[in-house]
Amino acid sequence: MKIDLTNTTSSKINAALMEARRTSGSTAAGMVLTLVIVTDEGSAYDALKAANEASREHPMRTLAVIKRAGRSPRARAETRLDAEILVGSDAGSGETVILRMHGELASHAQSVVLPLLLPDAPTVVWWPDNAPLHPAQDPLGALAQRRITDAVTAESPVGQLAQRAQSYTPGDTDLAWTRITGWRSMLAAALDQRPTTVTSVMVEGESYNPSVELLGLWLLNRLQVPVERVVTGGPGITAVHLRTKDGDITLDRPDGLMGTLSMPGSPDRQVALKRRETSELIAEELRRLDPDDIYSTAVRTSVERLSEPTEGGPAAADPAAVGPAAADSVGEAAAAAADAAVANPARVTADSADKPPAKKASGKRAAKGSA
Repeated sequence: MKIDLTNTTSSKINAALMEARRTSGSTAAGMVLTLVIVTDEGSAYDALKAANEASREHPMRTLAVIKRAGRSPRARAETRLDAEILVGSDAGSGETVILRMHGELASHAQSVVLPLLLPDAPTVVWWPDNAPLHPAQDPLGALAQRRITDAVTAESPVGQLAQRAQSYTPGDTDLAWTRITGWRSMLAAALDQRPTTVTSVMVEGESYNPSVELLGLWLLNRLQVPVERVVTGGPGITAVHLRTKDGDITLDRPDGLMGTLSMPGSPDRQVALKRRETSELIAEELRRLDPDDIYSTAVRTSVERLSEPTEGGPAAADPAAVGPAAADSVGEAAAAAADAAVANPARVTADSADKPPAKKASGKRAAKGSA
């Protein structure tokens, strides 16, 4: 069912939602959260499609905020709210309201969104692109328990990580971090199966891909060993090498589909590491609404530490500690790293002489949408 409302108000939208629910025979809401998507006309279709697919796992009310302030003085003076309401199969397992705010109303979007939030349910705000510098201080971000950004859509994706570190507030997260969940799980499981001393790490991936940087920073904090960042042609993250005294533990994914886990003394194993769609990333983020302390530690560590490790490097991790505890807990050294100042992200990533020239990147590549 689709309902169009022109020059309307929040109260009329609420009334239309209740009427649509009664018409469909569902008097109870049955939704677990409100997802507010702040986007523009160009990105609205893809964002709503991803939210609708994610709603099959998380029934929710989706509010798409599209600001159309207008370019001419006359357009800016015309204050109007147009709404498009989708319920039933058109809205996944929930309700969708597309709010187009014209003129001065675009500067006060929170006053329109607030009456439409589900009562006694958490609120999540997602910026598919053009995220504010300080999401928690944004009027819409202040309404939410969870704020989702995507550094890969920024003009300088790696530089965006520095901004996210400076503005971090508990409840912030980024889809660049969500994209490396599979890599983190596989690497932690590998160290759990084979407790050993990791002496150094090499992370390979596309140039200026924030997911590659975050994976390296996570390994740096967890293992407290030097991490080398190597540029390859992609797609996304292509390989991680954990160097040990017994040989390298390697997780290699050259095609963005299947990965190969190689461990000393064990046969190679194929693992699923497919690059995921945005709907899967959003669904994962909506599974937990508490602050992500591990993301906080990783993003607040300077990316300079990946290419310029201190001479001699920090002490290697204790063999007994390199396991699930090392992968899941934050030690005192990691806490100290998190408090370090964020360095200038405009850096040059190092290429490794150990890697065949065919896999080196020939120049700067635009970051892909997934890791």
